[in-house]
Amino acid sequence: MTPPSFSRRLFASLVAGLASGLAVFAAVFLAYYVASGAAIANVPGFVQAFGPSAVVLVVLVVALALLGGLANWRRALLAGVVASVVAPYVGTLVVLVIRGIEATTASDDAFQDLLTYNLVFVLLSILATLTIARRVYRYAFGLRLVTPPAVHRLAIVRAPATTLAKGQVTHVKRRVVKFDKAEQQWEAYVAALEAEGFRTLQIDADDEHPDCVFVEDTVVMLGQVAVITSPGAESRKGEQDAVEEAVTDLGLETRHIRQPGTLDGGDVLKIGDTIYVGRGGRTNAEGIRQFRAIAIELGYAVIAVPVTKALHLKSAVTALPDGTVLGHSTLVDNPSIFDRYLEVPEVAGVAVVVLTNNSVLMSASAPKTAALIEDLGYRVTTVDISEFEKLEGCVTCLSVRIR
Repeated sequence: MTPPSFSRRLFASLVAGLASGLAVFAAVFLAYYVASGAAIANVPGFVQAFGPSAVVLVVLVVALALLGGLANWRRALLAGVVASVVAPYVGTLVVLVIRGIEATTASDDAFQDLLTYNLVFVLLSILATLTIARRVYRYAFGLRLVTPPAVHRLAIVRAPATTLAKGQVTHVKRRVVKFDKAEQQWEAYVAALEAEGFRTLQIDADDEHPDCVFVEDTVVMLGQVAVITSPGAESRKGEQDAVEEAVTDLGLETRHIRQPGTLDGGDVLKIGDTIYVGRGGRTNAEGIRQFRAIAIELGYAVIAVPVTKALHLKSAVTALPDGTVLGHSTLVDNPSIFDRYLEVPEVAGVAVVVLTNNSVLMSASAPKTAALIEDLGYRVTTVDISEFEKLEGCVTCLSVRIR
């Protein structure tokens, strides 16, 4: 993935650092002065005592944010712990040295104060880094002074994690996944998209998330609006963070599905201005409600579809460029929901990626379906994704196309 510009990261880091530093300083003031009924005349003494620690906290949060310390909650927790210890220690040490206390004694006193005088500062710093700093960083990172150009013919992809074999399986038996072969198949898949005129934005793999290669589940594109999803599987929570950063850097507007709502992008099938959303194991009613509100505002109609025989809606059906829905009887709960439905001869043939108005991409595992679609006048490109199919993946799962 092309990294965001340093100037944008620096701006977001500065805003996040200032926001968290000011919040902690204000909260400590309330805890020590307002709650205890201290006189307003003591404010200068408070500023002198805690001001240096707050300044150091700002500097540390800015530095850690630039190093990726706010990328996810785990990193933010680590960053918060580091900043919460170092900032009050250094700040108190500076105050004591300025007062003329010998450096060794001042260091010992500053260390002891971490669990006494500065304990509230320490705890609030951790909390602020986990909450305020992360939220403000994302908001500031997404600010635009000018409207960016529209994005077209771009495919967002994510490299497979080395832990791919540990990915979730729900409706199939677990089989051995060969990482080297999967990596080669993924590279061929990306090459096929590029050969069809798509630019690709490649996001780095994350070994903490074995399923991260199935990037489609993390974001749904509604025109130039990116809806950041809320994963339905516990193991996939957090996958969307890097994807959100990527689409934000593209200049796309973002919306979010929030807990307790869950929604996977694989459950969202767009056909013109109509969007079918699968209600199954990964997408719940609250997730559909939130998505419907966003989609309606943008001019789409949303139809909820029951999904009980497959992992996602698009594991059961997809659509040709003319809107004809492709499905297989073993996967589809109710074909009559769709206006135009075509039964395909192979399970792997239900998934197609629309490349242009007259061409599609599909799995090499469904040669009979490929022949059927070609006979309808479409140009068909096939790719081997057998290793991903072992994990209930298909051609749509491996990319998010902005056409």
